[in-house]
Amino acid sequence: MKTRSNPLLLGVSLAALATLGACTTQGQQRASISAAPMAQAYVAPAPAETIVSGGPIGPVELTAYAAMEDGGFKLPAIPINKVDEKFRRQRVVYNGEGLEPGTVVVDTANHFLYVVEPQGTAMRYGIGVGKAGFSWAGEADIKDKQHWPKWFPPVEMIARRPELKPYGNEVGMNPGLMNPLGARALYLYQGNKDTLYRLHGTPEWWSIGKSVSSGCIRLMNQDIVDLYDRVPMNARVIVLQGKERLADRRRNAPQS
Repeated sequence: MKTRSNPLLLGVSLAALATLGACTTQGQQRASISAAPMAQAYVAPAPAETIVSGGPIGPVELTAYAAMEDGGFKLPAIPINKVDEKFRRQRVVYNGEGLEPGTVVVDTANHFLYVVEPQGTAMRYGIGVGKAGFSWAGEADIKDKQHWPKWFPPVEMIARRPELKPYGNEVGMNPGLMNPLGARALYLYQGNKDTLYRLHGTPEWWSIGKSVSSGCIRLMNQDIVDLYDRVPMNARVIVLQGKERLADRRRNAPQS
C-alpha cells in the first residue's frame, strides 16, 4: 500500500521545511576528528558507461535526473540544465589511497561528496551543506539506511518553529515528497551514538552548491537514490569543514 505524506502540513511550505535541514541544532557537539590518508581529486573525462553506474556528462546524464517512480511516489524531473555542471553526478579521477572503496568523503567547502572507488576514481555528487552556526565536521559510520524515511524534528527545532509541533513526541512526518529527508536517508553514528546528522535527499535542487541547511548533507533526490545503492552499511564517512584537508588531519594526528 502506498505511503503518503501527512496531509496536515499546517501551512509549513515545502521551501520552509527543506531549509530546516532536518537534522540538528547549533548546540549539537561536533564529532571528533581522527587521522585519515590524503585524498585529492580532479575532474577527468568519465568512461563511456550507463547511467546506472554513474555515466558521463552529456545526454545520458539528463536521463539520470528525469522523473521516476520510486517506492510508490513519483519524483519529479530535475531541470538539470539549470544546475551547474560541476554539481551533477559524475565520475572523477580521485587519489583515495588508503581509503576503503565505499568510503564517503564530504568536502563542505566545495560542496562535493565523493564515494571512493577502486583504481583511482570516485563518484562525485553536488551537495548542499549547513549554513554558518550549524556546520559539522568529523568522522562517523553509516549505521542505518532508510528508504523514504520518516522525519523527526529535534526538540530544539520545534522550539524555534512551533508549527512543527504536530510532528513532535515521536510522531514524525510521514514519508513523501514534502518530507525534508527526501527519498533516502543515511544515518551517521559514532560507535552506538546517533550524531543526528544525515546524508539525505531534497526536492530543492536549486539549493545544491549552497550552504542553506541546518547541518545535514543534502543531495538531489535522484542522486541520493543512486548514493543509497552505492554506499554499503558501516561505510566510513569523513566530513571536512572549511579549508580542512585529509592531508591536514594526517599531519596533525598524534604520533604513536
